[in-house]
Amino acid sequence: MGAPGKIVFIVLDSLGIGAAPDAALYGDSGTNTLGNTANAVGGLHLPNLQRLGLGNIAPILGVSPSEKPEGCFGKMQEVSKGKDSTTGHWEISGIIITEDFPHYPNGFPPEVIEKFISATKMRGVLGNRPASGTQIIEELGDDHVRTGFPIVYTSGDSVFQIAAHEEVIPLNEQYKVCQITRDEVMIGKHAVGRVIARPFLGTSGKYTRTADRKDFSLQAPGTTVLDVLFKNQIPTVSIGKIDDLFSGRGLKNKIHTHSNAEGIEEIIKQSTSMKSGFIMTNLVDFDMLFGHRQDAKGMAAAIEYFDAQLPKIIETIHDGDILIMTADHGNDPTDNSTDHSREYVPLLTFMKNGKKGVNLGIRKTFADAGKTVAEYFHVDHKLPAGTSFLHLMV
Repeated sequence: MGAPGKIVFIVLDSLGIGAAPDAALYGDSGTNTLGNTANAVGGLHLPNLQRLGLGNIAPILGVSPSEKPEGCFGKMQEVSKGKDSTTGHWEISGIIITEDFPHYPNGFPPEVIEKFISATKMRGVLGNRPASGTQIIEELGDDHVRTGFPIVYTSGDSVFQIAAHEEVIPLNEQYKVCQITRDEVMIGKHAVGRVIARPFLGTSGKYTRTADRKDFSLQAPGTTVLDVLFKNQIPTVSIGKIDDLFSGRGLKNKIHTHSNAEGIEEIIKQSTSMKSGFIMTNLVDFDMLFGHRQDAKGMAAAIEYFDAQLPKIIETIHDGDILIMTADHGNDPTDNSTDHSREYVPLLTFMKNGKKGVNLGIRKTFADAGKTVAEYFHVDHKLPAGTSFLHLMV
């Protein structure tokens, strides 16, 4: 192919498509975010994703296989340990994590809490256990407002989450506390994948989390495809929490959004104006609002909303451009857990003037996506993991 145009890369956060071969090791046997969501609501209506080939990847009630898919389709298996957003995105970008981040099924040990209090000048903490974010805010919100102590909790993922009312601890101070926790507390053997600010507002019995969540991730331990593109002066744009997950590295333009709807609007805006470059987006509502809250109906509605908007995105894909859609893990809203699930992730691609209906197969690592991006832009790179599937598409 000739000079590269643009790649629009969309991570549909948590939309797994069936339990991975090692799912049992994570307690996730039988999980299937897309399939089980469809079953729970009597079928999904996704005509645009269906036309691209989503139903050709795996059985999804309401989404039949297409006889002549307009895109290419397959699925990817994660190699990295864990099932966290950070590891998923890092592997997509070319970095495989061989040792899982630390987890705290019994809460954080005393030395961590003591160091947190000392470093952040907080007078104490509430919680300190694995919990659903909405539930622990409902349970401890009044105590937090009364004492001023932040609510600290974790989950099945490698996270240190800090929830605070914005009228008790202002948002900028919450972010500062999280940054200190990232830099000074959760380091060494306690270097969790992410420290997360979880601000909320409201009054007793009516507390609600705001859209001002912010993730403070570890620095990626190697070269990512974003680093490679940035070094080669190829425009890189992040939309959503991509900036947070990569600690801002390798990104020329960073756009933070507060919802899937806002993220989709930015995809269309940026893709319309960009002739050549890389746009990477994370649409987090599937995970944050519905997967973690075990809300299959909400999940279904969000997926159908994305599908309805997809033609507007496709309109911005011109000859030579590529649209890639995948996920970073699963979060089955029908299982018995509010945590992520270890699943295959779908892989859908579209090129206006490329091949149609090609089965990309089961990719052995998410890193195949990063290698494909690097090959498309003809950059000299040393990404150690992954195998490009570009030749199957063009």
